[in-house]
Amino acid sequence: MRVAVIGGSEIGAETRERAVEVGRLLGERGHAVVCGGLSGVMEAVCKGASETGAETIGILPGEDRDAANEWVTTPIATGLGHARNPLVVCNGDAVVAIDGAAGTLSELGHALVFHRPIAGLGTHEIELEGFEAVETPTEAVEHVEGAIEERSYSDD
Repeated sequence: MRVAVIGGSEIGAETRERAVEVGRLLGERGHAVVCGGLSGVMEAVCKGASETGAETIGILPGEDRDAANEWVTTPIATGLGHARNPLVVCNGDAVVAIDGAAGTLSELGHALVFHRPIAGLGTHEIELEGFEAVETPTEAVEHVEGAIEERSYSDD
């Protein structure tokens, strides 16, 4: 499964630790990480996932693939700026949101439009179907895994 991880580009130490742990858990469970490819949550989640050998895909806002953080294994340049946000969430089967500001909020909106299950870890509070606030990295990963598993059973 591919999991889009979205969040702030400027984060503190606690948020960084949580994002690294989300990446590590996703990688240990065999999932690829999709993100915006730059700093903050994006860099931290890629670092955690890369420690397990997991694939990390960065959907970059600019035209330069070399702008990706050092932990991105597959950088994708778009030249779209913030208009690339729908591409980030569209390329994940589920979404984990960590921290974040206006860009993350727009990605959350797109995730809901694309019917992606979302785990929110210290991010915007949304009271809409498809969004689940969680307290820990483990709960975030378990929520998106469970939502995808439930969806696959309901498709049978």
